[in-house]
Amino acid sequence: MVKIAPSILSADFCTLGEDIRRVSDADWLHVDVMDGMFVPNISLGVPVVQSIRKHTDMFLDTHLMVEKPGRYVKAFAQAGADLLSVHLETDMPPAIHAALDEMETLGVKKGIALRPITSADAVLPYLKRGLDLILVMTVEPGFGGQSFMADQLSKITTIRQYIEQYCPTCDLEVDGGVNAETARQCVTAGANVLVAGSAIYGAANPASAIAALRG
Repeated sequence: MVKIAPSILSADFCTLGEDIRRVSDADWLHVDVMDGMFVPNISLGVPVVQSIRKHTDMFLDTHLMVEKPGRYVKAFAQAGADLLSVHLETDMPPAIHAALDEMETLGVKKGIALRPITSADAVLPYLKRGLDLILVMTVEPGFGGQSFMADQLSKITTIRQYIEQYCPTCDLEVDGGVNAETARQCVTAGANVLVAGSAIYGAANPASAIAALRG
């Protein structure tokens, strides 16, 4: 079954608690953490995740778009994140492996994320060790509301093949420009978790939008 993860980057932060309740039909809640360094935007941090955790039991899919993410794994895990994804472009491979090791020690699910420029083959050293999730960005990370990059569909298909070969339990997530149309393309290519921001929060009825994304 396809999992839907609304991105709170598209929510109204003045009424965040209410906006989270509006998407309670979804499977996960996607939390974008941006540091203004790896990406040009700044979003939210540990205190916001702590606050969210107090008001929902939804699965918190926390996407760290930050330089040297190993520095923050423990803090976000203790704040209540259920899964942490770190970008392969944010540090050297030994440090990424160390961050994944710490996630495992802390009992938080471990994921890696790829910018559009990063090749599918980059996941192999991490996938072979065991992962819970691979996140493929279908826009450049940093801002919501961008257009879907269809040239990433072949990458999704390749990574799905790698998952089936090396770690069949790993989820394959897509984030960026996902709507009712592009969602079908992503699922056909091999994704089973879809992140959507404006397609859900920009809809008059978020529950209907979530149902449409499920197909």
